[in-house]
Amino acid sequence: MRARRTADGATGAGGPSGPVRWEAVIGIEVHVELGTRTKMFCRCATTFGAPPNTNTCPVCLGMPGVLPVINRRAVEHVLATGLAIDAGIAPVTRWDRKNYFYPDLPKGYQISQYDLPLASRGQLSFDTSEGPFTVHITRAHLEEDTARLQHTTDELGRRISLVDFNRAGLPLMEIVTEPDIRTAEQARRYAEELRLLLRTIGVSDAEMENGQMRVEANVSLRPAGREAFGTRVEVKNMNSFRAVERAIAHEIERQARVLDAGEVLVQETRGWDDVRNETYRMRVKEYSDDYRYFPEPDLPPLRADAAWLEAIRAGLPELPSARRTRYVGDLGLSPYDAGVIVADPAAGALFEEALAAAQALAAADGRPEGALPAAKALANWVTGEFLRIARQRVDGGRASGAELARLVAMVGDGRISGTNGKEVLARHVETGEPVDRIVEELGFTQISDTGALAAAVDEVIAANPGAAADYRAGKQQVVGFLVGQVMKATRGQANAAIVQRLVRERLEGGA
Repeated sequence: MRARRTADGATGAGGPSGPVRWEAVIGIEVHVELGTRTKMFCRCATTFGAPPNTNTCPVCLGMPGVLPVINRRAVEHVLATGLAIDAGIAPVTRWDRKNYFYPDLPKGYQISQYDLPLASRGQLSFDTSEGPFTVHITRAHLEEDTARLQHTTDELGRRISLVDFNRAGLPLMEIVTEPDIRTAEQARRYAEELRLLLRTIGVSDAEMENGQMRVEANVSLRPAGREAFGTRVEVKNMNSFRAVERAIAHEIERQARVLDAGEVLVQETRGWDDVRNETYRMRVKEYSDDYRYFPEPDLPPLRADAAWLEAIRAGLPELPSARRTRYVGDLGLSPYDAGVIVADPAAGALFEEALAAAQALAAADGRPEGALPAAKALANWVTGEFLRIARQRVDGGRASGAELARLVAMVGDGRISGTNGKEVLARHVETGEPVDRIVEELGFTQISDTGALAAAVDEVIAANPGAAADYRAGKQQVVGFLVGQVMKATRGQANAAIVQRLVRERLEGGA
């Protein structure tokens, strides 16, 4: 029997006594490789894509007789994240050994944090299709990453596993939420907003396709209205935000089918198969007691004093939520445009640079009140034409904010048409040439001379007598066609507003 989602977001399946209503309870664990030049406890490089087993040393390979040394920069990245999510920072923290055996763990244990994480009790707010939503964050702690396993086939056709220890010992931040999330969409939006935050404060590139950000979900179902949690299933191997949403949605449906059939769920770890669009069992889920945590004897406790934290806080940039609020409240942008600009680093940088240039131009012209109109016009060009061009280019495209401000001003005051402005921007992104030179070389100066445009309008009307007759018969929409023909005849240089006025005057005058 297939589960179905009810109106309030619960999940249920039909039965003899009516639908059983289940509520999903979801917590997210995110592992993020931090952007440092060296590993967590040794001086090995963190270069991505290096040949296998070349960024290694006795420390990260777990050889006897070696001692770890803490990477200060990695600690600062976690502290910055804690401050950015409004978390409490532990005045004293320590390291723990998480003990388990697996081929990707060279020491037989992982140096992590258990009882005393660096940051705890934070939160992250974001928008969803159902409105604003806040996720409370339990902890953000620091640990070392494991090696990378590669499962392949040898020359005899045998299945083998290879180990690349380049990743072993990379500084890894784990961020764990409270079980606040109820839908797959909320889970995806949380992961997207967290990555944006991490990129903004510069602690990680957080590229999911490169394994720099790994999202895991703990999913359970409970009868709607109940407080007690159901059996928790961990879902792994979600390598994109789309996969996060699809995998969690599938797991909610799978668990509902099991429960509706009267069967019992097992606490387990399941992987996501992106081809078959389903989760599959990997192993029975371990409990924290299975790892036999105990304090790391080779590392001293870590103290974060007030001066250190204040220096980190002072170095934080404007956070995404604050920037979106400023764009909407101070600049009058729509929430959509603000979200698009903030979500794309290149778009955000271009918009800020162009806005500063536009405000300087307005002030030089004695009209500082022009800042708000300029912001809205610039946002339209950045979210529309610039991002369209950028997404078609391998390098993402680059533009000068000052040149974009100049171009938008030209279109705004009628010196060139909007159509030609798009062509100018595309060439500027391609070559980096100043927009003034491009406009001059292409002959795009807008024609606003009424006499010249009247002659062009007369020619178009004479060439399209049927359209003129349709207009006089009451079909007002043919005006757009005739204006388009004039714009085509003038290579887009005609002032469209003047052309439209002249077309109507000619047609109505000849009636």
